Amino acid sequence: MLIRISLILAIIAGIAVGTLNFVKVKTIIETTRQERDKWHSQYDQTFAELNKTKATLKQTQTELADTKQQLDTTKKDLAAATSKVNDLSKQLATLTDNLNKANSDLEDAKIALEKFKTAFPTPELALSAAKDLKAAQDREAAIEDEKKVLQRELVRTQNKLAVYESPDKPVALPASLLGKVLVADPKWDFVVLNVGADQGAMERGQLLVNRDGHLVAKVVITSVQKDRCIANVMPGWKLGDVIEGDQVIPAYPSES
Repeated sequence: MLIRISLILAIIAGIAVGTLNFVKVKTIIETTRQERDKWHSQYDQTFAELNKTKATLKQTQTELADTKQQLDTTKKDLAAATSKVNDLSKQLATLTDNLNKANSDLEDAKIALEKFKTAFPTPELALSAAKDLKAAQDREAAIEDEKKVLQRELVRTQNKLAVYESPDKPVALPASLLGKVLVADPKWDFVVLNVGADQGAMERGQLLVNRDGHLVAKVVITSVQKDRCIANVMPGWKLGDVIEGDQVIPAYPSES
């Protein structure tokens, strides 16, 4: 009887130990699963962030390459503009020197002309003086023509230089610059005018187009020839179609 009781107690103890071990193993398994799931979640999140970081890095590298290319282009444009400004400055200095020399020669010619006008003591001297006077007058006229050409070249060079120094400053045109439209293209908004370099037209100069005293449009000169120029209708200033025969006057006439 005692043996049976001992055996039953041993079986019950074994079952208790087995149950306890089962509970512990189950707890360990559940804990391990939770840690595994947590690790997988962290891994997936880290992997997603890594992919996002790679994409951002690639985009940043692309933008950096574009920025570097734009910077290189800007440096080249700046170098070209600087070179152009230096060339124009040299041309301006040369034209100014030539104009000063022309003014000096003109003053000398005027002085010589006055001397010839007041000195005729004999017919022979008068005849000789008349020849010298004619030569002086011809020289004076030639210098005046040269002076006008130099002044136009000086103004044109100053205008080109102003593109770099004061790009927003309007180009002043002679107040006497009055012309008309020879050809008009409403589709492409460009016109051909009957005024050119000889009349004082300059690139970037702006003209008002009017018809019967009413403003039609404002145009800006893009190309200048001897007695012709081409201009484009300025955006926002087209109040009607420009036609052949319309009159043009300077939008910013010079004071001189």
